Amino acid sequence: MNRVRRTSGLLLLALAGVGLVAGLVVRPLVEGAGHSAPRPGWASAWVLGLAAGVVGMLAWSTWQSLHKHHQRMTSEHGLRMLAVAKSSAYVGALVAGAYGGLAISFLDAWEAPFGRERVLHGGVAAGAAVLLLVAGLLLEQACRLPGSDDEDGPGSQADATPA
Repeated sequence: MNRVRRTSGLLLLALAGVGLVAGLVVRPLVEGAGHSAPRPGWASAWVLGLAAGVVGMLAWSTWQSLHKHHQRMTSEHGLRMLAVAKSSAYVGALVAGAYGGLAISFLDAWEAPFGRERVLHGGVAAGAAVLLLVAGLLLEQACRLPGSDDEDGPGSQADATPA
């Protein structure tokens, strides 16, 4: 039987690192090509925050259904929820790093035109992406079968199948 493994913190850190490097190099590459660096707007933060809210509500609903009301879930539905959980965590880590890197790259240009805007908008978008990452991890945890133990051995929660 195939088992689904818990999302790796190391993988999330690696994705955030890749995003951070990408966010840091955007400014010098774009400005080196003679163009203006991107200006993130509030829309990206709103969309990421909305996605985090939706995934968080899915996590709450799933936890209530499985752990509080002891309802059953089809394996197909459980796998879909787990796919949403993992993709939310991965995207959240990557995007948080990218927007964080972009915001950091403009810290030295705080007083320049649009410098403060880029730092603030990028920082808020990075924060919203972190919320998406956390919501994804919470949904993944909610998909764990009730009664699984916390040990790290074979058949443990780390190797538990989704609901």
